[in-house]
Amino acid sequence: MEQAPQGRTNEAVNAATDREIVLSARDITVAFGEQVVLDDLSLDVYRGEILGFVGASGSGKSVLLRTILGLNRKQSGTITLFDVDLDRASEAERLRLDMRLGMLFQHGALFSALTVLENIQVPMREYLDLPKELMNELARLKIELVGLPATAANKFPSQLSGGMIKRAALARALALDPDIVFLDEPTSGLDPIGAAEFDELVAKLRDTMGLTVYMVTHDLDSLFSVCDRVAVLGNRKVLVEGTISKMLTVEDPWVKSYFRGKRARQIDPATRSNGQTAGMMR
Repeated sequence: MEQAPQGRTNEAVNAATDREIVLSARDITVAFGEQVVLDDLSLDVYRGEILGFVGASGSGKSVLLRTILGLNRKQSGTITLFDVDLDRASEAERLRLDMRLGMLFQHGALFSALTVLENIQVPMREYLDLPKELMNELARLKIELVGLPATAANKFPSQLSGGMIKRAALARALALDPDIVFLDEPTSGLDPIGAAEFDELVAKLRDTMGLTVYMVTHDLDSLFSVCDRVAVLGNRKVLVEGTISKMLTVEDPWVKSYFRGKRARQIDPATRSNGQTAGMMR
């Protein structure tokens, strides 16, 4: 059986269209004054997949992410999370939805005056009413889950390496056991080994926790190794979406340059047709 670039079968990847849509953005337009950033954009995210979202710097990737999270105002369109139209959701529904989301910001965004343990407990304190002892136990479980040593619990962000900050921020994103996690440039600033280990962690968490992952990234290694699908933002909308194999056939100039340009992974022409990535290197 042919294999997709990340080692999953084509059957497994193509089955995405048969799975539940957990996030749907339809005809989204976002503008700041006279500047239109997103124009009639549509995108679906399926339960259990890792979606890589890419685009040129300044193309609007973060704008869409912030719009989905309700931090930016849209001019038109509909965003649906778990079959709930966010524009029509009651306050109680929005609260329940917020608890099903996790967010890892690009630079971690940990509170510098709080320990790792306390940072992870921030969502718990905001949304839950739990005894301190239980919150401590849950936070320590999240620390273990993301591969941090137990001793990290009482450290402050300034005492952590870049990789540890990313993992601590991911632990906070997982504090409420969300259904979908948004990752904004999760491997930026990490060395290749650290980035690869973080990708492996994300894939493992997806498989063990049943997460859906929406990953904004520029990291080609992440796209090739862990993403089930890729969506490319350009000209203020989604230009193309699909597997890495599909990306390697797209003739749009930006997509072609990104995935098949000088700094892209080098693909053996003999294997390109069946979607395998033998002989890949940066």
